[in-house]
Amino acid sequence: MKTKKLWMIFSLLVAIHFLGGSMQLGNSPAQPSGKESHTITITILYDNYPFDDRLKTEWGFSCLIEGLERTILFDTGGNGAILMDNMDKLMVNPHEIDAVFLSHEHWDHTGGLQDFLKHNHKAVVYLLASFPENIKVSITSAGAKFVEITSPTYFCERAGTVGELGTSINEQSLVIETSNGLVIVTGCAHPGIVHIIEAVKSCFGKNVYMVFGGFHAGGYPDSELMKMIQAFRKLGVIKVGPCHCSGDRCRVLFKEEYKDDFLEIGVGKTILIHSSE
Repeated sequence: MKTKKLWMIFSLLVAIHFLGGSMQLGNSPAQPSGKESHTITITILYDNYPFDDRLKTEWGFSCLIEGLERTILFDTGGNGAILMDNMDKLMVNPHEIDAVFLSHEHWDHTGGLQDFLKHNHKAVVYLLASFPENIKVSITSAGAKFVEITSPTYFCERAGTVGELGTSINEQSLVIETSNGLVIVTGCAHPGIVHIIEAVKSCFGKNVYMVFGGFHAGGYPDSELMKMIQAFRKLGVIKVGPCHCSGDRCRVLFKEEYKDDFLEIGVGKTILIHSSE
């Protein structure tokens, strides 16, 4: 009975949040109640690494998360025409997307936003408060609403962000709670991929199951990449999927270390996360 009352209070806060304010939760996000018994599906819509030959590849990143309370579009790639064409080939209906999560302001992660909003301006856009004003104006001009993020925030049940990280380039990462552990989705990991994982673990207080997205390690020497891999192991990361700006050598070394737990991420790849009670 107590759990039900807590969930009703949380739902009320979410409702208030969507009516006009951002739900900021201080130094650590509140833990939503409830158990899950379903599959979360993550589809890579945009990447410079290939997977499905029918789809176009180009520098940038975007993925679709389904199976949560809301369907989430993470980043929008760099070219709207390519994003929408890939979505069409994958039979993704843009009208069924509830939220857009933008990791950082760079063009290769926000370039497809306007084309997407032409198809669906009802999706709420979650971006960092530090985003430039022109991006915020372009969202409202398209008839959509945005929510500014600074600190740890849940924007739907089991999906949230640790908030703004970084100094010269600010970025946020998506965090999904599953019964297997936390799933972290990164755009470019400008604040440092290891730092992001450490911050997420500290904030959410749970083990990390999977990390995928851009690791920003292109051109790193093997010695630095091995330090990164050792840090992943020390932090208990079970599955990894570097793509986009991670670099070819990064992918090779992570694959050698993680073997069957390495995810070959590329445009069109589907990741299924089976989550039980």
